[in-house]
Amino acid sequence: MVEQTVKEQMERIYRQIAPADIPWNHQAAPAPLLGAVQSRRPPPRRVVELGCGAGNNVIGLARLGFDVTGVDIAETAIGIASAAARTAGVACTFVAADVLGDLATVAGPFDFACDWELLHHIFPADRETYVRNVHRLLGRGGSYLSVSFSEEDPQFGGTRAGKLRKTSLGTELYFSSEEEIGALLAPLFHVAELKTIDLRAKRGSHRAVWALATRRSG
Repeated sequence: MVEQTVKEQMERIYRQIAPADIPWNHQAAPAPLLGAVQSRRPPPRRVVELGCGAGNNVIGLARLGFDVTGVDIAETAIGIASAAARTAGVACTFVAADVLGDLATVAGPFDFACDWELLHHIFPADRETYVRNVHRLLGRGGSYLSVSFSEEDPQFGGTRAGKLRKTSLGTELYFSSEEEIGALLAPLFHVAELKTIDLRAKRGSHRAVWALATRRSG
């Protein structure tokens, strides 16, 4: 069997599984994400979510008055998100693009960037490229929030399974430590918050690394 790329995996998932049945697709944007954006001072005007999936977080932020762009590698997901925004009567922008690419079609700069349950889909060899892209999308003093599965998480085989774990959907995820995330961000960001939290899931919960940082100049 030929191994699928991440894009092929995500296209398959969004084409074959109803959005309500996709494990990471929650109908409402998580309150901690909304709170993190709303609490920034000065308040951000333009927000980008990387790995937006079916667009629920983007729509939730747009309802609060933010100018929000959602980016996802799966064109099918972007189609679902765009349709959901139209149904909700919310104005926001969705772009199909690879977060590891040049992101030329994503019109920055932004005041706030976030990825919610995305970074564990990106393996360590590609993470520096990704973080540089986030840095480039942000304007001076912009904020970045990342929430990804912790190596302490009990799901998908638990800690004995190690950092690389396979899911029932056929995806492979990398589970990180706080130290790894802090070291990844430090060259380009001032890390303000770095902690392990309990993240609500459709079944049970996950342990996740929460990192909130500010863009360094340059």
